Amino acid sequence: MPPVSARPVDNLDDDDYPAYTMGRAAEMLATTPAFLRALGEHRLITPLRSEGGHRRYSRYQLRIAARARELVDQGTPIEAACRIIILEDQLEEAQRINEQLRTQGRESQPKTSE
Repeated sequence: MPPVSARPVDNLDDDDYPAYTMGRAAEMLATTPAFLRALGEHRLITPLRSEGGHRRYSRYQLRIAARARELVDQGTPIEAACRIIILEDQLEEAQRINEQLRTQGRESQPKTSE
């Protein structure tokens, strides 16, 4: 029996692990490889490359692609769909940072006795 190698991260649980080929990703999203390439051209997702140069997608990237597909299916041009998703992501990050700063501000304020 070969020795079991210890992995710091279990790839089955890693949302960022590039596990899916372009063909499998397109199949899972019920779309075409051309659609996935277009998302890359518009810099919405950047798949990693295998040693042979093939695109590999993570579950996280597939969720983003699925959101783009929803918008495109509703009639939004792909360029606009990509921009909308990027802006949604930036807004979510800004809101998270603002909440952290508010929390830190409340914690650092001196308590006054009444």
